[in-house]
Amino acid sequence: MIVLTKRNHEKFLVNHLQIEYIETIPESKIVMMNHDFYLVRESTEEIIDKIAKYNAKVMDIQREIAVVDKR
Repeated sequence: MIVLTKRNHEKFLVNHLQIEYIETIPESKIVMMNHDFYLVRESTEEIIDKIAKYNAKVMDIQREIAVVDKR
């Protein structure tokens, strides 16, 4: 899950695997698989970067566990 900021500066978590698409209007509109949407302060590029960093972090954890298990 990634942390995003609503227009009122409230932080919340989003399951990035449930994002269907992101529209770029003056803010970013994240449309979820169930068609709910969130308007957030982060740009599309920032959201993509957060998703990439989260996925890399998860993959590193799995790799570390796999290496530990082999010993």
